[in-house]
Amino acid sequence: MDASPILLVLNQAGLAAAEVIARRFSTARIHGLAGRVPTADTQFNETIDHIRLLFQAGHPIVGFCASGILIRALAPVLSDKTTEPPVIAVSEDGKSVVPLLGGHRGANELAKLLASALGGHAAITTAGDTKLGVALDAPPRGWRLANPEDAKPVMAELLSGAPVRLEGRADWLKEAKLQQADDAAITLSATEQPEEAGPTRLVYHPQRYAVGVGCARGCDAAELIELVETELAGANIAKGAVACVTTIDLKADEAAVNALAAHLDVPLRVFSAEELQRETPRLKNPSPVVFKEVGCYGVSEGAALAAAGAFGTLKVEKQKTDNATCAIARSPKWIDSDVVGRARGHLSVIGIGPGKDDWRTPEATKLLAEATDVVGYSLYLDIVEQHITGKTHHNFPLGAEEDRVRFALEEAGKGKNVALISSGDAGIYAMGSLVYELLHRNEEYGGVSDAAKRVSVTNAPGISALQACSARIGAPLGHDFCAISLSDLLTPWEVIERRLRAAAKGDFVIAFYNPVSKRRRTQLAAAKEILLEHRSAATPVILGVNLGRPEETIRVTSLHALSVDDVDMLTTVLVGSTNTRTVMRGDGKPFVYTPRGYAKRIDAPKAAEQVAPPAPLVSPPPATALAEDTTTDISDILETDDKS
Repeated sequence: MDASPILLVLNQAGLAAAEVIARRFSTARIHGLAGRVPTADTQFNETIDHIRLLFQAGHPIVGFCASGILIRALAPVLSDKTTEPPVIAVSEDGKSVVPLLGGHRGANELAKLLASALGGHAAITTAGDTKLGVALDAPPRGWRLANPEDAKPVMAELLSGAPVRLEGRADWLKEAKLQQADDAAITLSATEQPEEAGPTRLVYHPQRYAVGVGCARGCDAAELIELVETELAGANIAKGAVACVTTIDLKADEAAVNALAAHLDVPLRVFSAEELQRETPRLKNPSPVVFKEVGCYGVSEGAALAAAGAFGTLKVEKQKTDNATCAIARSPKWIDSDVVGRARGHLSVIGIGPGKDDWRTPEATKLLAEATDVVGYSLYLDIVEQHITGKTHHNFPLGAEEDRVRFALEEAGKGKNVALISSGDAGIYAMGSLVYELLHRNEEYGGVSDAAKRVSVTNAPGISALQACSARIGAPLGHDFCAISLSDLLTPWEVIERRLRAAAKGDFVIAFYNPVSKRRRTQLAAAKEILLEHRSAATPVILGVNLGRPEETIRVTSLHALSVDDVDMLTTVLVGSTNTRTVMRGDGKPFVYTPRGYAKRIDAPKAAEQVAPPAPLVSPPPATALAEDTTTDISDILETDDKS
């Protein structure tokens, strides 16, 4: 269990027990129902939606409530028990602790800790734990089950009283409450060697081997994988006994190395040249050529030995093909890959959308939960505070975009899992493009370090301001549209003006980002005059102001009535095309849409029958009738370059 538990409290009756646990687990946070638990770290309004959100984001949930509430909330979203986070129900008095989900993913252990802290009873209900004292489908750390698909029927037989034969040495199996017999039909085998498994034979491998590799840049993955598999087979080592793939940090981004780790389904861990150089006395095949190239006398042997530890030994000396090398080392105990070298760093570029939980993608929320460090403008970190509890926060001021991105990449280059948080969609006028620009540049020309360039990157899409604004007022982006930033801090005004004229001539619906700032008051007025050369003064204009904040407004006006004084740095401006229509509804609120041409298809049969043509689309009412504020509840604070 990697993430910090969320303590879910629905009323004051369960608060005392939750506070006991919050004091015991420093990273745990209390989430309380608004209006009932005012002292909670985070408050929520919709219980079912909030429980599902936390669960889908991978947060362990400890609910101080009836188990039925958790069951009803999560039943529709249950899918894969091997990936679901722990869910535990605790009675409000703390006396009963029941793991509901994730028993073999930390829930049982957590339930025992909770019960101990509260003086209650952990009601462990998983059959293997209660009757056999072991979960055969979830061996302890350092072991891998070769045939997990056979574990369930085997456990069913053992729970029915069938005896078992143990082969090999595994203390955790020996200590379990298993009925043993030499002639038993079911066998549990513990071995480092490849062994045939089946419906009556579960094979467990202790993960004591580290595979060290090196390769030429651009090496074919198939060549490296074939080399490793050949050497494993030749040494009679089961693939399941491999704990990690290791190499020098210069190869952290090598496609073949990452493909090998994925093929073996183990972590990739890397070492610096200095760390590998310390292994020189233990190398069987030191190479001055390798030292000249990368600064150590051996990559594959050195990496394998470094991972296996001080008492590790080479099982397979360096073997090579035209483009790859491989060595295998064995440790006398299981290898904890979490503390071997470091991981390849990862950067998640996360667009949190409008900020509301239900408008943020599940992928973004999951990446936030997985990150160890979060980087962003302080306001954005505040918006997602409940999902980054217990993580290292790196706050940057607005306007320090390059410093922010550079820092995030360099921290990821140290092997960390970093989340760079942006509002809206990070790839639209935000941090995404700067991430890739810094990765593209050489370090001497303003790029990032070599280590930072080797990180993996995930760019999670988010809902952008133009989408949020359009959806709230209707469908003004229903036909061709474009987005133009009016900020001339990074783009010359001459270029912006040329794009404005092209968009106006092309009759695009236009979304204006960064329309004004404290220092820029003329660009929006100039854009308005350019547009008036090509479209009607009554063209609908939507102003999304302070989107997602309590004072949010969505206002519809006209191109003629558009005033710079109506727009600030947190306003998204949508300007309709010549076909965009505004319609006033019976409740006095307008909707705006841009027809895509379906009317022609709808009216075609009537035209064929020589029926009178339909009435024209509703034209925009006079500008004075369009100004109406409607307060809604969305959020999308734009990542801009000039809000300061």
